Amino acid sequence: MNTANPYAPPRATVQDVVDSAATLADPGTRLGAAILDGIIFVAMIYIPLIIGFSLRANGHIGPIVGQALGGFLAVAGLVTWLCLTILFISRNGQSIAKKLLGIKVVCTDGSPASLGQIIFLRNVVNTLLGLVPLYGLVDALFIFGEKRQCIHDKIAGTIVIKA
Repeated sequence: MNTANPYAPPRATVQDVVDSAATLADPGTRLGAAILDGIIFVAMIYIPLIIGFSLRANGHIGPIVGQALGGFLAVAGLVTWLCLTILFISRNGQSIAKKLLGIKVVCTDGSPASLGQIIFLRNVVNTLLGLVPLYGLVDALFIFGEKRQCIHDKIAGTIVIKA
């Protein structure tokens, strides 16, 4: 009896397929985007905070007003940064710096990555894992693998490609 069992589950090999037209982003561009995102974050949040506190320290405004102004400017910068980041990520899988450098995050099969994948799996989980000593170094070194995926990319099921 060599006939196939009609009730058996299908037997197919399924692999992640990257869009053949997509080109993986090089490690230097990814590093540049990470650094640039950090600079943008600092510029939008910490610089306004420092300005508010320095106005207070220089006697241009009172101490309570200076603290309130510094705090308000920092919160306004944070809200602006969050809005821009969420807007860019939801539109095309790009942070502010990734958009400037022409790279984006997609799923390993080439489909668009969801906002949840990018924010929670790539960022929140990665930040929590960053509490483990030397994790950041090991995560970064994975970029030199064949698929150029860091650990946070593997967790989220994403790759970074040229946009």
